[in-house]
Amino acid sequence: MTIDAVRRLLLRDLDGLAAQVRAYPTDADLWKTIPGITNTGGTLALHAVGNLRAFVGAELGQSGYVRDRPAEFANRDVPREEVLARIAATRAEVDRALATLDEAALARPFGQEIAGVRPYTGPFLLHVAVHLGYHLGQIDYHRRTVTGGGAVPGMLTVKAIAPT
Repeated sequence: MTIDAVRRLLLRDLDGLAAQVRAYPTDADLWKTIPGITNTGGTLALHAVGNLRAFVGAELGQSGYVRDRPAEFANRDVPREEVLARIAATRAEVDRALATLDEAALARPFGQEIAGVRPYTGPFLLHVAVHLGYHLGQIDYHRRTVTGGGAVPGMLTVKAIAPT
């Protein structure tokens, strides 16, 4: 595994997240609730970017971002353009942070404890990427359920992570 591969994977999925958010026909659809499902597409998008900005942007890239995790789940009716702006800021922070990280960093302990443990940076970056993918799938399902829409073209393309 290389940092560049993880970087390209995260950037691809952040582009996919933006595409999902744009695919909702209205701002209101992004925030519609579904019986039995606690998180809307908007909530999941805010949580995904908060997670990445905190653990990659701030911890690895020293971006200065300060996370407010409760707000990720409490905020409602954030305009779609604001959600997209947060995704764009996250993408820039992730790209910058991982572009400056050397391969040796993957074998070092992560800079902070997570849930009472201090994982190594490489496996934790994989965890963060899988976490984003998990929520991206939830957002896709939410959007399709709320809007009746189909697949978003170009999602999960392998070309984005192929060596250049």
